[in-house]
Amino acid sequence: MESMLDKMVIGIDLGATKVQAGRIRQNEIEQEYYRSISAGEAKETVMLEVIEAIEKVFVQGTESIGIGVPGLVDVERGIVYEVTNIPSWDKVFLKDRLESHFDCPVYINNDANCFALGEKYFGKARGYSDIVGVTLGTGVGAGIIIHDHLYTGKSCGAGEFGMIPYNGHNFEYFCSGQFFREIHHQDGDELFTQAERGETDALELYQQYGYHIGQVVSAILFTIDPEIIVFGGSISRAFPYFKDAMWKVLDTFLYQSVIEHLTIEVTDSPKIAILGAGALYYDARA
Repeated sequence: MESMLDKMVIGIDLGATKVQAGRIRQNEIEQEYYRSISAGEAKETVMLEVIEAIEKVFVQGTESIGIGVPGLVDVERGIVYEVTNIPSWDKVFLKDRLESHFDCPVYINNDANCFALGEKYFGKARGYSDIVGVTLGTGVGAGIIIHDHLYTGKSCGAGEFGMIPYNGHNFEYFCSGQFFREIHHQDGDELFTQAERGETDALELYQQYGYHIGQVVSAILFTIDPEIIVFGGSISRAFPYFKDAMWKVLDTFLYQSVIEHLTIEVTDSPKIAILGAGALYYDARA
């Protein structure tokens, strides 16, 4: 009997500077293509670049196209709003345009939600039903899966833990790259290199960062109580340097029974954004 994972789907990761496309079947990306986008150009210019990327991997028999975007999404109607760093994409009827062009179903969601789905179907969260995927980078994003289904809220706004007020600012200020850049005036890449060399100041700064990560994880546990949290994003590579401080905070969490069943992992798939976008089809059919 054919499973959903045998279906051929396309995943698209639309970023601020490029679009990446992949044709997926049986847990593998069969073909991949990426190109830069003209982020500062007109709406239609960017649209044609996205269409070109999809055409490079689209073949007869493609079951669906899934797209992850860094912006707000009306999931039901497939409208994207205020896409990060693409000013002309303030309101784009993306689903209608692509379904008309390719004559197959199109699913669109926020990129953090796609990350969580990618981990569920292809990554560290396989086998789990209640999942939170957290991206740590320029900002803090999160996707929530409850009882095997993506939960986006009414307006696709669920999971914005970074926006929760914290310490006079919000969690994003202390748990994203802003912590290093704005508060400590450090370049994140250089700091990571220093930590790899064992430099004390860098290691201490990651310990401070880990304390704040412990606090945002605590907020997630109080609201969602997932089985697993998976970290992604550029800062997640430094997890070995901040995990001890994070767990020290979690050791004081009010409900230790929650901590006992909690697993925290870091993604190990560099292609998870493409895979997660493709997995929007699986979530819609599950």
